[in-house]
Amino acid sequence: MAQAASKPLTKTQLVATLAEEMGSDKKTAAAALDALSAVVAKTVADGGALTLPGIGKVACRARPERQVRNPQTQEMMTKPADKVIKVTIAKALKDSVNA
Repeated sequence: MAQAASKPLTKTQLVATLAEEMGSDKKTAAAALDALSAVVAKTVADGGALTLPGIGKVACRARPERQVRNPQTQEMMTKPADKVIKVTIAKALKDSVNA
């Protein structure tokens, strides 16, 4: 799979590549990808974390209320507490990219 670094795979291309890797049809691969996406979304939305072996860890982290500056007006304002999604890339994937 020789994909240009500047252009990410589309979902259609990812499903086709996944089907090829699985030795399956595109419908099954699309269902597997959708199921994986749903599991990740549900787990992270519930405040949990999960590890995708060989890829990395996806987790939800709470950020406290904080003071931020509006770059246009330089006015300080309070940003309410929120949650962010953090992705930590697995060492094996980092090493394979830099090999």
